[in-house]
Formats: sequence, C-alpha cells, structure tokens
Amino acid sequence: MSFGQLLILGLVAGVTIFLGLPIGRVTRRSDGLVLVLNAITIGVLVFLLWDVLSHAIEPVETALTASAVGRSPWGAFVGLAAIFVAALAVGLLGLVAYDRWMETRARAIHSDDSTDDQKSVLRLHDPASRLALLIAVGIGLHNFSEGLAIGQSAAGGEIQLAAVLVVGFGLHNATEGFGITAPLARSGHRPSWAQLAILGVIGGAPTLVGTLLGSIFVSDAVSVLFLALAAGSILYVIVQLVGVALKLGRGYRLFTGMLAGALAGFATDFVVTAAGV
Repeated sequence: MSFGQLLILGLVAGVTIFLGLPIGRVTRRSDGLVLVLNAITIGVLVFLLWDVLSHAIEPVETALTASAVGRSPWGAFVGLAAIFVAALAVGLLGLVAYDRWMETRARAIHSDDSTDDQKSVLRLHDPASRLALLIAVGIGLHNFSEGLAIGQSAAGGEIQLAAVLVVGFGLHNATEGFGITAPLARSGHRPSWAQLAILGVIGGAPTLVGTLLGSIFVSDAVSVLFLALAAGSILYVIVQLVGVALKLGRGYRLFTGMLAGALAGFATDFVVTAAGV
C-alpha cells in the first residue's frame, strides 16, 4: 500500500472525531441536557477504559504464558509488565499533577484579565475547558494505538481488514468527539470554533500518526506503552466526570445516559470484532 493510501486511511479514521464537536456550540443547554451529555460521555469512557486495558494487558499475559512454559525468557514478561505499570501510573498521576498545577496557576492569575492564559484559545484557566483538554489527550493516546492497528494491517497486505478497521475506529471517534464537548456544555462560556478544532486535532491526529508508524514497524512495547498511558488518563477523567454528574443529579437520566454511552462504544466495537480482530 502506498504512502498516499495509508494517509487517506489514517485521515478517514481520525477526522470523524470532528462530527461530534459542534454540539459544544449549542447555546440553549438545559440542566437536563448537560446531565445527559455528561452521562453519555462517562459511558463512552468506561467502555474505552475497558477496551484499552484489555488490549494493553494482552501482550503482557502472552509474554507471561510464554515464559512460564519456557518459550521465552522471563525478562520479556518483566519488561512489558514494567512498561504497563509505569505508563498506567504516569497516565493517571501525571494528569493529577498537571490539573492541580493548572488550577493553582489559574487562581494566581484570576485577577489579571490581560494574562495570556485567559486570552488563549484553549482557555486553560477555565476548569471545564481544562477537563475537555484532558479528555482529548486521553482519547488521543487511545486513538494512537488504534492507528497502529490500521497501519499494521495495511502493511501486512490485509487491505480489507484495514478498511473495516477504519470504519469501526471512525465510528468510535465520532462518539469520542461528542464526549469531548460534555464539560463545555456546563460552562457559561461558548467554545470557539478554534478551541473545538484544536481539541479535535489533539484527539484525532494521533490516529493518523499511529497509522503511519504502524505501517513501518510492529512493537508490543510501544503498543502497551500508549494503551496504558491512555488507560491512566481516561481513568482520571472518568473520576472527574462522575463528580460532576453526582452534582447534577442521580436519577434515571444519569444512569440511562451512562448505559447509552457504554452501549454506543460496544456497538461500534462490534464492527471491528466482525473483522476478526
């Protein structure tokens, strides 16, 4: 497969994240709508957490099995396990440290209206905008690993499989773009098109990068690294969104939205599973 064809595959799979972003521009947002958006996002992220953890631990378990029966040295298992634990910790605790640093900085500059942070497109002084950014980062790490799968399939000559992966991951990304806007829905600020575009690039561009790199080489260590980083960051975001959800209400709309989000994730995953992946 040519470089141009790989580029198209990665772009198609990644660009669908922009389909769900415009909802962040909706001006009339009732508390009920905000609650449902937040709940659906939690459901989607819970699915993604299960998805990335199951894929991240698979190479580690395979290495463990091979080492136990003497087919490979124990060092291979220990190395992958160490990468998994370290990346999971960095993905989770790194976002805790970053968010606390940004919160402290935002308080320090709150009275200065001319500060660059308050004039920045991403509006990182705003808690809702920071959370949207963290969601985009977590999703971007996850999408990088999806791009690796597309690139590896294409490089192996499995064009039909690569095409099915593009469709499946493209559907995934559409729901993920919808999820990025959930924190913005409860903010008093209407996000600009530039802010939404940057969030979309952060979440979707790694699909293209992963596709190109996956066509060049295959590495269990790299796959485990990015999947575990994604799992840690997604776990942090889920906890933050659950806190927001509990403040908005605990009725049927909350749990129905979470169920709908999780089912949407599984439904799009069925497309990939149908390809035999």
